[in-house]
Amino acid sequence: MAALATGGATPSDGATSFQRKVPASSRLAAIAGTRPSVRHGQLLLSSGLPSLDCVLGGGLAVGTLLLIEEDKYGIYSNLLLKYFLAEGIVCGHNLFVASAKEDPADILKELPAPLFDDVHKNQVEWKETAIKSKPESQESMKIAWRYQNLPKIEVSPAASVRFGHYYDVSKTVSPELLQSIKWHRFFLPEEMSLHPEIKTCNMTCGYTKLLQSIQRIIYQEGFDGSYPQKKQKNILRIGIQSLGSVLWGDDVCCADNPEDIHSLTKFLYVLRGLLRMSLSACIITVPAHLIQNKAIMERVTNLSDTVVGLESFIGSERETNPLYKDYQGLIHVHQIPRLNSLICDVSGTKDLAFRLKRKLFTIEFAHSSTPVRPYVQVTLQNFTS
Repeated sequence: MAALATGGATPSDGATSFQRKVPASSRLAAIAGTRPSVRHGQLLLSSGLPSLDCVLGGGLAVGTLLLIEEDKYGIYSNLLLKYFLAEGIVCGHNLFVASAKEDPADILKELPAPLFDDVHKNQVEWKETAIKSKPESQESMKIAWRYQNLPKIEVSPAASVRFGHYYDVSKTVSPELLQSIKWHRFFLPEEMSLHPEIKTCNMTCGYTKLLQSIQRIIYQEGFDGSYPQKKQKNILRIGIQSLGSVLWGDDVCCADNPEDIHSLTKFLYVLRGLLRMSLSACIITVPAHLIQNKAIMERVTNLSDTVVGLESFIGSERETNPLYKDYQGLIHVHQIPRLNSLICDVSGTKDLAFRLKRKLFTIEFAHSSTPVRPYVQVTLQNFTS
């Protein structure tokens, strides 16, 4: 199962008399960049695109796999992958970037820059200034006696409390933000040159090395929950580029009956097991239009939790069609995960198109120019105001 939104910190010794007692089983996990789903109770994280989060039911569930079927030239699928990684940088999550084509360091350098509103910037700057300028003695004199023993809150400029952010694709992320997070790389040409070629369980060498690297990071960094008291909980975001292509040593894109016909599906089967037992989420881009054996693609879809396909208008008849003059392509939601339920909500997943403006990438309802709005959580204040 995907990670449930349970757990959390225990009450501190300085808890006041009017603090509400909450059962331990109902406390929510305090992990930056996540929130519990109001539908199925799973812990969600943002894909980096608020309109895509709305289409997926509020976000990407922790412990699940999102498969993106690449467009013809891989332009927009790589952009969605960069959105996912950029959101992890803003939220302070750990990253794992794997590719057989581009150096992961170059991928991170090309991530879009986050767009912070003035309110968020002022709050972060004001809190940082207040913490640095006020001595301990002055704080104890100005604060009420009942709040003196409460734990102090650390303000990190890299971590944001908001769920989902907007990004400027015309700018790249600053080097300061890149240095503030911990990330791991997997570049297949480097791995093949450093280690001898291995092949196990009818799986290509590249897939085997990739699984070993992901498993090692999950266990060593404690994302499997093996060090609950020693390590603060965090999320591992895994991004894999163009899995199944020839560069990975797989021939599913070259032949109708490939030599290792079950290599890709075995990789996904083992990967989903690692995701289910850890605080991690994964996005994989696959060149589905090049896979000749449709039975393999059906198995790949069944082994994924969420499947989204991108259809670009570049080089097609729709590029000159006046009905699609405002869009760059269509987005097809092939599969939505069924988490803690027998059915899934597929409302709002039809007739979707994407548009790449000068700075923003947005998903809209085709022929209506209505953007897909993120979910608005209803609170008690909405009823009492």
